Amino acid sequence: MTEAQLQEYTLRCAKAETETEKLTARVQALASGCFDSFEDDDVSDKEFTNLINENKKLKYRINILKKSMGRQGEDTGKTAPEDNFSNHMCNILGQLEDVFKNAVHVAYPDVADPVIQIQLSKHADYQCNAAMSLAKTLKKNPREVGQTLVKSVAPSPMIAKMDLSGPGFINIFLSQDFIKQQVTNVIINGVTSPPTKPMRVVIDFSSPNIAKEMHVGHLRSTIIGDSISRLLEFLGHDVLRLNHLGDWGTQFGMLIAHLQDCFPDFASKPPPIADLQTFYKESKRRFDEDEAFKKRAYGAVVKLQAHDPLHIKGWQEICDISQKEFEKVYERLGIHITNRGESYYQSRMEAIVKELNDAGLLEEDNGRKVMFADGADIPLTIVKSDGGFTYDTSDMACIKNRIDEEKGEWLIYVTDAGQSQHFKSLLACAKRAGIYRPSVTRLDHVPFGVVLGEDKKKFKTRSGDTVRLVELLNEGLQRAGEKLKEKDRHKVLTPEEFTKAQEAVAYGCIKYADLCHDRARDYIFSFDRMLDFRGNTAAYLLYALTRIRSIARTAGVNRDEIIAEAKKKPIDLDHEKEWKLARTILRLPDILVRITEDLYLHPLCEYLYEVSTVFTEFYDNCYCLEKDETGKIVKINMWRLMLCEATAQVMEKCFSILGIETVDKM
Repeated sequence: MTEAQLQEYTLRCAKAETETEKLTARVQALASGCFDSFEDDDVSDKEFTNLINENKKLKYRINILKKSMGRQGEDTGKTAPEDNFSNHMCNILGQLEDVFKNAVHVAYPDVADPVIQIQLSKHADYQCNAAMSLAKTLKKNPREVGQTLVKSVAPSPMIAKMDLSGPGFINIFLSQDFIKQQVTNVIINGVTSPPTKPMRVVIDFSSPNIAKEMHVGHLRSTIIGDSISRLLEFLGHDVLRLNHLGDWGTQFGMLIAHLQDCFPDFASKPPPIADLQTFYKESKRRFDEDEAFKKRAYGAVVKLQAHDPLHIKGWQEICDISQKEFEKVYERLGIHITNRGESYYQSRMEAIVKELNDAGLLEEDNGRKVMFADGADIPLTIVKSDGGFTYDTSDMACIKNRIDEEKGEWLIYVTDAGQSQHFKSLLACAKRAGIYRPSVTRLDHVPFGVVLGEDKKKFKTRSGDTVRLVELLNEGLQRAGEKLKEKDRHKVLTPEEFTKAQEAVAYGCIKYADLCHDRARDYIFSFDRMLDFRGNTAAYLLYALTRIRSIARTAGVNRDEIIAEAKKKPIDLDHEKEWKLARTILRLPDILVRITEDLYLHPLCEYLYEVSTVFTEFYDNCYCLEKDETGKIVKINMWRLMLCEATAQVMEKCFSILGIETVDKM
């Protein structure tokens, strides 16, 4: 970059900053309703939105200009500090997008928000198609635009060379030195997160009801929510995992009344309730059939809501028993979550009702108080005709709590797709009330389909009952043990190793069978399919990982020796299959970043299967160990053991994010 160009960039940057400051002041004034400094008092929502968008564009342009100023260097050719990936993995696709965005702003400074399309290529490592869309905007020849962009790309340690093909496609060839160093870093430092701006994330998942057992209906929310939490935690976000328990309501009146009858001394002696589900059914039967009991149950609700000590004690006993049973399931699945029930939000619901009522946002409807909003096809019922609260009230209080008190910058709700309409209305009303502002807080509803049986109907037991989650896990454990014994694993593994493998396969297969499908669709639950040691299943992939780990073990080389070798010099990647495997394992950060955009997890499963497939190609064509006719190892190709180590680490990180335990032997 010449001195004249540098001065031009500086002036443009300063001008953009001045424009941004003016727009920021105007947006803030509009948001607060202070229009005194403007002639046009009557400002529409559309204008307000346009100002915010224009402000974002200017800030984005400032960042691009500053990056371009920092990355361009006519004499030194050095890159900016943010291009230094010696300490963490590089999200190559994202970095290439930045490189070409900068190139567009250097070559065509008047183009705002350029569309940069970069994809894998059969003719190179990646291909950039930006010239095609730019050519339409600029009314120029796309090949000419492509040539200009290539010349405008700042020096990057990732890129070895570029060329043009067809009407203007830019072929990108990655630097071998960069790839070697990145793989070597994985060996030495493990799989590390690409640079991410940390956010405070509150994720709501699982959410069973007190006094009822967890069933197959809770399976998907629990598994998907845990995996999303693991991903965001790995990327450096501050994640609060919330279990929104149904621990309040009229049903607790009948439970407490039944508790008083069955265990009169419950206040001083913990009631020995072994099966809370049966206890619940008994109380419900009495409630439906016995008018005197029903009257007592309603009286118990009133006393509970008035915080009578004895009734609070009974309620707490029931909650404690139930939560201990939930914890047994979570422990088996390796899930950590913070319990926070409906009871936590009682005072907050009272406050939100007052706030909405005082703001004139509630309307009378047959004795109820409801709330309408643009985009809400169905209004929220904030107060029932009897004065009680609803799930709508609770959810409004939750959003306010998570934004204002928990300081959540990103809220995630993992529920079945049947609640999509409810969340659409909820967000519209929260937005109208000023509680939720999309420009400030990101909010995602993560819907999922239902679990089907092999008859393609809703998954039930043979008797037609809902499948209990404990029974499902027990059956998975039994079947996994039988499958491993079919393969004579019990003859080569110690009892402890066999148990670990059995649990890893059982719970891993249940999780993977869920996560490998598009979550928005229903999926068929089949133990036979998920326990198959062929194809894209957890059983196969866990076994593939143990085989990779066994290569170094067979060679008598431990991980410390491999790391020591990697520290001496970067890995060699001479064979085409070595190069292909290296490029594949380095795509993990791009996959993870992409998942954060839509929170669909099946691409990670597809990627994990791809890694195992590409590794098989490598192993079939590149000898890691060379043996003589007697089977004795005569040569150890250390750089290939290094590549095995990097592959294993990437696979293990994928499994970790999916919430699946791995084992050394299977």
